[in-house]
Amino acid sequence: MQIIDISMPISTQLPIWEGTPRLSVTKSSSIAEGKMTNDSVLYMGVHTGTHVDAPLHFLPQGSAMQDMDLQSCIGKASVVEFLGKKRITAKDLATIPTELLTERLLLKTDNTQLWQRKGEFIKDFTAITADAAQWLVDKGVKLIGIDYLSIQLYGDAPDTHLILLRNNVVILEGLNLGHVAQGVYQLLCLPLNITGAEAAPARAVLVDMF
Repeated sequence: MQIIDISMPISTQLPIWEGTPRLSVTKSSSIAEGKMTNDSVLYMGVHTGTHVDAPLHFLPQGSAMQDMDLQSCIGKASVVEFLGKKRITAKDLATIPTELLTERLLLKTDNTQLWQRKGEFIKDFTAITADAAQWLVDKGVKLIGIDYLSIQLYGDAPDTHLILLRNNVVILEGLNLGHVAQGVYQLLCLPLNITGAEAAPARAVLVDMF
């Protein structure tokens, strides 16, 4: 059994969505300065790095993170490669081999390279279209993940998010999939239980049973 971490490390060099407050980690107590302990203060937006969106993110009356169904975040999942594409459509998703069509899909794209642009948010990232979102709903997908900061194309209408969130499809964004081969795994994704929040950072791992 192999455990593969697919979460982005939280650091001040991590690219963040434009307009999001800059992430910071500061020492509030330091042994080197004569204190008894080392303690830190973390300041960041809830959509930083690897995170899960709750319906409240786009739906005024949507549920928040404390109501997240963790069963959708744990279980059989497939990593599916869509390299060389900027827009992933329903037609593209329809090419997924049957053996990879699980209830949890993680899309590995060219976005992996964008994480190397330290601290720089890149607008021209790969994401899915609204018709792809509807395809996922129609196929009974419970969770969709992608390897950059949004499942939706930059500047697109909110339809992609709305279709998914209205149908309780969990959106897992900001994945680190560059070192992961296409295939079927067990996904364990646990977002922080932040009462009233529309999203939360998550630690996500894949378990390779073979």
